[in-house]
Amino acid sequence: MSKRARKAWVGFDLGGTKMMAVVFDQQFKVLATAKAKTPVNEGAKAVLTQIRLTIREALHAAKIAPRALSGIGVGCPGVLDLDTGVILEAPNLAWRRVPLRRLLGRWFRCRVVLANDVDAGTYGEYRFGAGQNARTLLGVFPGTGIGGGCVYEGKLLRGKKGSAMEIGHIPARENSRLCGCGKRGCLEALAGRLAISAEVAQAAYRGEAPYIATHAGSDLKKMKSGLLAKAIKAGDAVVARILGDAMRLLGRTIGGVVNLLAPDVIVLGGGLVEAMPQLVLKEVKAGVQETAMSSFTRQLNVRIAKLGDNATALGAAALAAEAR
Repeated sequence: MSKRARKAWVGFDLGGTKMMAVVFDQQFKVLATAKAKTPVNEGAKAVLTQIRLTIREALHAAKIAPRALSGIGVGCPGVLDLDTGVILEAPNLAWRRVPLRRLLGRWFRCRVVLANDVDAGTYGEYRFGAGQNARTLLGVFPGTGIGGGCVYEGKLLRGKKGSAMEIGHIPARENSRLCGCGKRGCLEALAGRLAISAEVAQAAYRGEAPYIATHAGSDLKKMKSGLLAKAIKAGDAVVARILGDAMRLLGRTIGGVVNLLAPDVIVLGGGLVEAMPQLVLKEVKAGVQETAMSSFTRQLNVRIAKLGDNATALGAAALAAEAR
């Protein structure tokens, strides 16, 4: 390092079974990245230790001393108290009331900002990706769940203390499947990847999806987005129909949100979208047209996300840079 301290930001993505720390310079160009498996079965202390180590590994790779850090932004799953920086509940991590902002601030002696991971990804697309220059940006990320975020006039839409835009838990069908949230008929329970995979497994069991039957059988853990895409290319027409129906329902639900918020841009991201962008885009657009008012759809652009895995880290780092 030069004698003059270098300034940098860290964006941290805590979603899923893996974590990722990305070091950015002041212009948000990537300097280094470090990834690690999230030790979810080893308790909160093990996860926190791994977060600290992963950030240090990324800083070491970027040749940035911790004292040169301007701040850290973290995209987190679960229920957050954004004012205090406490993760109130993160079921995938088995966390309850973890004061992550205070801990990171103590370890690295810099500004720390927490955000919902989908909010951070949506903000990343607004600042650096497919949603640049939007007045009202709606981000929708279908995966195992279905996450949503909204940027309005440059600011994330949020509640008094926590994040908003839980689009996956909008009621989509009355008295339907039980959702992980405990309610019935949520969009996520009908159009999330787990719901799609369950229908595909049944089709494979009936002999209607030979590619899936050969490569996954009825094992839902093997039915990743990439496998579903390969099955469609291999000629499993029923998989394309199941996926299309789910994405059409997603689009119809998004259309209702369009009627409320009148966004000028919708960005679609996540694993399903990355694996099958054209199919998802076609069906979501068709669903939106079915339910959104024409006066709103005339000004609307529906786009595929551009930033991929870096969206959450970029957005979280940018939010840290803008915090006061």
